[in-house]
Amino acid sequence: MKQQHKIRRGGATIMASLILLLGSLAYIMLLAVINGSLGFLSAMGVTLFGAIGIAKALGETVALSWGWIITLAIACGALRGALRYFEQYSNHYIAFRLLAVLRDRIFGALRALCPAKLESKQKGSIIAMITSDIETLEVFYAHTISPICIAVIVSLTVTIFVATVSSIWLALVALCAYLFIGIVVPMISSARLKVSGVNYRREFSLFNAYFLDSIKGVKDIVLSGAGAQREREVNDRSDVLLRETKKMKRDTTRAAAFTELAVSLSILATLAVGIVLVHTGALSVGYMIIGVTAVFSSFGPVIAISALPGNLTQTFASGDRVLDLLKEEPVVKPVIGGREIGEYRELSVSDLSFSYDGETEVLRDICMHAKKGEIVGIVGESGCGKSTFLKLLLRFWQKSGGTIAYNGMDIDTVDSEDLLKNVTMVSQVTYLFDETIEENLRIAGQHATKEEIEQACRMASVHDLIMSLPDGYETCVGALGDRLSAGEKQRIGLARAFLSGSDLILLDEPTSNVDSINEGIILRALREQKKKKSIILVSHRESTMAIADRIYRVEKGCMTEENK
Repeated sequence: MKQQHKIRRGGATIMASLILLLGSLAYIMLLAVINGSLGFLSAMGVTLFGAIGIAKALGETVALSWGWIITLAIACGALRGALRYFEQYSNHYIAFRLLAVLRDRIFGALRALCPAKLESKQKGSIIAMITSDIETLEVFYAHTISPICIAVIVSLTVTIFVATVSSIWLALVALCAYLFIGIVVPMISSARLKVSGVNYRREFSLFNAYFLDSIKGVKDIVLSGAGAQREREVNDRSDVLLRETKKMKRDTTRAAAFTELAVSLSILATLAVGIVLVHTGALSVGYMIIGVTAVFSSFGPVIAISALPGNLTQTFASGDRVLDLLKEEPVVKPVIGGREIGEYRELSVSDLSFSYDGETEVLRDICMHAKKGEIVGIVGESGCGKSTFLKLLLRFWQKSGGTIAYNGMDIDTVDSEDLLKNVTMVSQVTYLFDETIEENLRIAGQHATKEEIEQACRMASVHDLIMSLPDGYETCVGALGDRLSAGEKQRIGLARAFLSGSDLILLDEPTSNVDSINEGIILRALREQKKKKSIILVSHRESTMAIADRIYRVEKGCMTEENK
């Protein structure tokens, strides 16, 4: 059974947190509220001045002349258009600026969390967050904050106007209607829409994750003959998402119908009270028309509020996930302003231990050393902790105990940026972006010259291969790098490592996905760079260890040095 996602924070807490993100843009939001309020009052002015004209024709004492009434009605119509433009411009300016800020903060948070905590997250869910969830928040900034403020201002203004010009009883009816439509109806609707809204966002995120995985693994799915099964699962998940979408739309429609019913009843109640007041002689027909017209034309802002729960439930769900990510603490906090390695000379590891959960040890009492100019091999069965050890050397995880020292400096005191500048890792699978080979290589050296790029590729024994391609270094590798074999990708990954200029290179199973020919090419390239670099080579293949100066074997979380 799928675990349902529940919003951890209350709606008010989420709204307050999102509003705090406005920062220096708050004055623009204030301008949007002022423009919106004056704009709606201007729109009301068109019909209101018409009602004043009718009252004047009925013999009521009106200070304005016919010329002024007509002029003011026309002016209100023109002013409404201008103010509406500036209101929408301000709202969307804030929304798009904040979306850019939020995306920047999310990418910053992901960078801080990467790679430790992201190893347990589905990439499809993250993509849904930085696309769909962020875009949902745009509704909050552009179409939620301002309408709520406008509804309050307009409702109070109309209540005071009707009480002053027409009747206190009409004003009380209007105030009760505003409170019911603007507060009670949204509360009822929100309670009904909360479950369907949250379920929809959850299923949307899960479907995104599963569908993305299906696309990325389509080749393996086809080769394994699992296409039909995968298609059924995609269709089943699509049906679940469709059902949740229908539930949400149905609940939203019911809420909208209930709001329209409430508005209609409020209008009838206002009209009935006005007729009674006229019948009892408490109010003249002309001023009853003015008061009733003012109330009739003022429900727009509160209707907008009553329609918010349908969007707010999704906004709260999206906002809750985004705020969770922004507040999530990284497993390892970066060291800023720490010590610098300088020119790498040696790595020394002693009594190192590590546990993911604080209970089960993955590595214990690990001791090893690696000096510049040598290749150190680490061999062991899959799952014995070799890759985890390499990640600890880069401080992707926080060691539980022991020491990892570069040039005699403990890794926890070394500046994080300086560490990554001096130590680089080539993982088991080299990811290539859908760009040219040169652009993929420049990830490791944005300002590298053409000659430096070619030299790195020669060092990785991949230059001749690249030059044999139709467009050489300008060849586009294709989506997910499908135009290159696993061995070719590995060599490009190795070229990236050489281009980075790091003195210590960590290689995680560099030959696991290649044949014996490509393995020989990669190992030869590594042996040729032995004098310039220090290389730690991890593999489960005994044959790969042929080029190592020293070999460590990992078994059940323990590491022992072997004699060659």
